[in-house]
Amino acid sequence: MKRLVSLLFVIVLYSCSSVRVHYDYEKAVDFTSYTTYNYFSDLNTGLGELDTKRLLKSLDIVLQSKGMLFSEEPDFYINIESDLYHAVHNNTAGLGVGGTGNSVGGGISVGIPIGKTKNRREIIFNFVDYKKDVLFWEAVSIDTYRENQTPAQREMHIQTIVNKVLNKYPPKGKRK
Repeated sequence: MKRLVSLLFVIVLYSCSSVRVHYDYEKAVDFTSYTTYNYFSDLNTGLGELDTKRLLKSLDIVLQSKGMLFSEEPDFYINIESDLYHAVHNNTAGLGVGGTGNSVGGGISVGIPIGKTKNRREIIFNFVDYKKDVLFWEAVSIDTYRENQTPAQREMHIQTIVNKVLNKYPPKGKRK
């Protein structure tokens, strides 16, 4: 029962997390011609080894659920890159001091950041046509990165990212 409550807490926590995804693709591409995939042999995701394994496993599950097959001679390759950065504070509280007298004015204002700095992680997914060596689809995910996650939390968060990233692949009107 305790494990079930913990799992529900994690699900609620990550359902509230904001994973934003931006997409771009070549309009003229026939996405139905891409049925097999693989990863670049020199893939360097920028993630730790265990998180890379989790990410690739999640990608395999979702892509294969869309009818695609992993192949040594694929229609397209997947490249993944990531970067961590500190989010800029959007909110500040102002403190001002001013004075006037004899038509002379002056003032001092100081902005104080509210909240703590958040770590953000950007993961870029590039799908590259094998024969043409041309990028045809790209997704960029941005999410809050939490350093002290358990392996189960990391796996669930990566699954959330992959599901959201591949939710719109292939693009609407370009689906099988």
